[in-house]
Amino acid sequence: MRKVYTNAVLWACFFIGCSISSVYAQVNEGMISEREIEEHLMVLTSPKMKGRYPGTLGNRKVVRYLESEFECYGLKTFDDTYRQVFKAEMRGKKAAGRKVKTWNVVGYVEGNHSERKNEYIVLGAHYDHLGQGGPSSKAPGTKAIHPGADDNASGTSALLEIAEKLASNRYLLGRSVIVVAFGAEEHGLLGSKHFVDNLPVPKDKVKLMINMDMVGRLNESRQIYMGGAGTFPGGMKLMKKDALEMGLNPIIHAGEVGGSDHVSFYKAGISAIGLHTGGHDQYHRPEDTLNLINIAGEKSIAEYIYNVIVKVAQEDYELYFINQD
Repeated sequence: MRKVYTNAVLWACFFIGCSISSVYAQVNEGMISEREIEEHLMVLTSPKMKGRYPGTLGNRKVVRYLESEFECYGLKTFDDTYRQVFKAEMRGKKAAGRKVKTWNVVGYVEGNHSERKNEYIVLGAHYDHLGQGGPSSKAPGTKAIHPGADDNASGTSALLEIAEKLASNRYLLGRSVIVVAFGAEEHGLLGSKHFVDNLPVPKDKVKLMINMDMVGRLNESRQIYMGGAGTFPGGMKLMKKDALEMGLNPIIHAGEVGGSDHVSFYKAGISAIGLHTGGHDQYHRPEDTLNLINIAGEKSIAEYIYNVIVKVAQEDYELYFINQD
């Protein structure tokens, strides 16, 4: 029987430096596990986070958790910090025009090729959510924590697991991989827009962006949806082949880049693909909770994306932008 840790134990480990998942990973190096995914989800959807709304204490707690995990994995920093600060303008009648301080959390795994290590794949997911509701809530008038287990604690937990495995297997990488947890996505892709406008590396060295937004509800047909696979060479073939090998049912579009953080990259002329497992009735409602996440399915998706990154990070995989407009 799998051991599940309580939120109290997870928070105790967090405040001494690393979550249990990171300590456990030191023994099980290089693995993506259901256990660790669930532990990340427990922290991210905890009532202590209060829906991860930008500018709040809950949002700051998430940032501290993410940078603690990045440090435990051994991710490198740009400018000696994992935090990229920016001001986010809030939406909604009460908050309209109000700007709050929030962050992207950024680290990277350095590649090994003498030249290609200066080229980058970006892996991203947004960590923020709706707090206790607001104009984007599908339960208007309800003042209740929106835990956002699928949107987007699922993508953030997958981001952490993939980052951990990449860091443990960095010897496989020719190119480097930037890992970004974006803030303020729900207020207009603000974190990813800020990141693209303030890249820590030359723009022409960013070769591909892969984004995960709502990857926690893999259905019985194992359908994984993705848009933007045609924005880089061989993308359609690669994404389909690897998905089928993982037992996934890929629904792939060359264009249809979509409405999440990868759009910020595509608009800047950077190849970008976004992945999700589909919509559901709990979207942007208080009912988007951890118990509805298909953790085994999310593990499969994380392994799939990890495999894709290792392939496109090879020095002999040609990467350039292909416009789909």
